[in-house]
Amino acid sequence: MFNDYNDLVNVEDLCEMLSIGKNAAYKLLASGDLKCFRLKRIWKIPKQCVINYILNQSEYIKNKD
Repeated sequence: MFNDYNDLVNVEDLCEMLSIGKNAAYKLLASGDLKCFRLKRIWKIPKQCVINYILNQSEYIKNKD
């Protein structure tokens, strides 16, 4: 799915992966819905957590209908 990305992605990669803007990405990171951490001022997001987030959101939408 995201084979071109490293195991840890940054905000710019996250924006590309989810096709969202930086503001939406930072809101997502701040919400805690996507597991991530910061090293100094740089957000690090495990690629697997992005995949899990997408799958969880797909299930949420599926169950909502």
